[in-house]
Amino acid sequence: MPADPRPRRVSMPEKGGPVLVEGPVEVELDDGTLVRSDRFLVALCTCRRSADYPFCDTSHRRRVRS
Repeated sequence: MPADPRPRRVSMPEKGGPVLVEGPVEVELDDGTLVRSDRFLVALCTCRRSADYPFCDTSHRRRVRS
């Protein structure tokens, strides 16, 4: 299957929020493992609190803001 010639759109997060990427995406983890999401829009965790890391599960919302 040829690569999609369109560039992927990435939305920069609000402070402490996820990065939104047009899918499908493959993410390579630190240990070399590849994880894939076929969703049309993927939220990638930036706070590392997600139980579904590298995908966001909104755990960042539970943080107490000071």
